[in-house]
Amino acid sequence: MGVRTVHARISGRVQGVGYRAWAADEAVARGLSGWVRNRRDGAVEAVFSGEATVVDAMLAACSAGPRLARVDAVDIEERSEAETGPFQVLPTA
Repeated sequence: MGVRTVHARISGRVQGVGYRAWAADEAVARGLSGWVRNRRDGAVEAVFSGEATVVDAMLAACSAGPRLARVDAVDIEERSEAETGPFQVLPTA
């Protein structure tokens, strides 16, 4: 399988419920590169990069999120350039 990189925007009740930390832990456990951060509009955005099947599984997990979250939508945009290095939590943008 090839490498897949996606930019995801997760909306719903995803701030103040540990979503960002959960997403980072999940991505690290899956061996993905990229980043996650809160958005000022209340959404969370992330870039996940790795083996395509692993990225697919991460996106499926993002649709559920941590226990206290309520995910209304996960909007995905494909990226052509892969991320490298460790997964990071970035400041709010």
